[in-house]
Amino acid sequence: MGLELCVLLLVLGGLPLQVTSTARSFSIDYTNNCFRKDGVPFRYISGSIHYFRIPPAYWKDRLLKMYMSGLNAVQVYVPWNYHEPLPGMYDFAGDRDLEGFLDLVAELGLLVILRPGPYICAEWEMGGLPFWLLARPDIVLRTTHPDFLQAVDAWLAVLLPKIRPRLYHNGGNIITVQVENEYGSYYACDYDYLRHLLSVFRTHLGEEVVLFTTDGLKDSELRCGTLQGLYATVDFGPGVNMTQAFERQRQHEPKGPLVNSEYYTGWLDYWGEPHSTSSAEEVAQGLQKILEVGANINMYMFQGGTNFAYWSGADYKKIYNPITTSYDYDAPLSEAGDPTAKAYAIRAVIGKFQALPAGPMPPPTPKFAYGYVSLPQRVNLLDILGLLSPLQPIRSPIPLTFETVSQAHGFILYRTLLPHDILVPALLSVPNNGVHDLAYVLLNGQYKGTLERDKVSGLEMIGWAGDVLDLLVENMGHINFGANVSDFKVHLNSGAGSPVYSMVSTV
Repeated sequence: MGLELCVLLLVLGGLPLQVTSTARSFSIDYTNNCFRKDGVPFRYISGSIHYFRIPPAYWKDRLLKMYMSGLNAVQVYVPWNYHEPLPGMYDFAGDRDLEGFLDLVAELGLLVILRPGPYICAEWEMGGLPFWLLARPDIVLRTTHPDFLQAVDAWLAVLLPKIRPRLYHNGGNIITVQVENEYGSYYACDYDYLRHLLSVFRTHLGEEVVLFTTDGLKDSELRCGTLQGLYATVDFGPGVNMTQAFERQRQHEPKGPLVNSEYYTGWLDYWGEPHSTSSAEEVAQGLQKILEVGANINMYMFQGGTNFAYWSGADYKKIYNPITTSYDYDAPLSEAGDPTAKAYAIRAVIGKFQALPAGPMPPPTPKFAYGYVSLPQRVNLLDILGLLSPLQPIRSPIPLTFETVSQAHGFILYRTLLPHDILVPALLSVPNNGVHDLAYVLLNGQYKGTLERDKVSGLEMIGWAGDVLDLLVENMGHINFGANVSDFKVHLNSGAGSPVYSMVSTV
């Protein structure tokens, strides 16, 4: 399974012909099981970086550290919801300057493996899908449902034309483009959806670019996530048997380069659990084994970064697991962008297989001690609802979802009046798997307890008719991975037909 060196000699009248420097190409050589860049066998050693998790002022610093680590490529997701926050409203400026980021990558001589979705997972809010898709409650995400395809096609018609001139054969540095993401892990298994995406990508990007898929190693994942016309790659971490993993890829791609599109250098963190860590030695040893067989690799992540604002997502694996603000991932570059022992171990391994850039690794970013910050002033949340939400409250006989009132993130206060006296403690409960996702319960402004999805579905209360019952509901992140991606936020009962006032208050 090694990467064989291919030498192509064209002979005309006994004289070799040389390819001109202007002939740029990137393709798959199915005969010799490798990629070819400008006709020459090529293997990429890549790392994942998310521009949307790093302030733009630090983009170049992080990319330079990746380059100095010995990488020749970076892998980049594009989150749809970050660039189209509302239907037809597109934002590619400032923190969202995708093209500016790609320009910096090119300046450093790094190639790009682009993953534009439309679904990306990435432990990102709703896996990159916009929340406003759920304004249509019957929509079936990541399928051929007409409403979903209409929104996808409109988005890709904006994004992909920005990408086409940046493809390698067009003079840019994007060598491959992923279609969808780990689709085999999704319940729908809609091949017509993948065929539709393949057609759209080809229409906008042309026939020459290498399009690929990425999936886990289970039979079901590779069966539902792969499609003829899309090169199938796999993902696995250092604890997995590499030979068996690549055998799984070979079952779907008998010829062509071996590719691990997500070699896990660490792992994500959930709220309430310890920080996830992995051994630098184990990661480096696994990397060496993969490089020894000539495979291509992308290390996920090389720098994780931060889920700023409300952009963190949630996994759904039997229960709801929201993801932390930090996306450190125990990656080779820390959340602050500093090289770790893992980065140096990886650099040493890469140096065994290709020349490293001359010079030392850039130093850690400067740190400052700001001391203690005193916050002596405070205010009761219920006293400033009019300031937080200047619009009039929405009156409804049933609690409306966040999506129905076009609130992507944050908090909504749901208010009702107790319809009768409750003199004996009674259970205030939320059916099924509980409130979506966290609710602070107050009676006449006094905190009574917390309801939490899949964990605390009810609490006992007493009160009098006319008492004000408030539930301050927090959206902790739409599901980014799991079967239930149509993750509507709230799931409350109004109680005995009493009116509910929904204060749309982002805090």
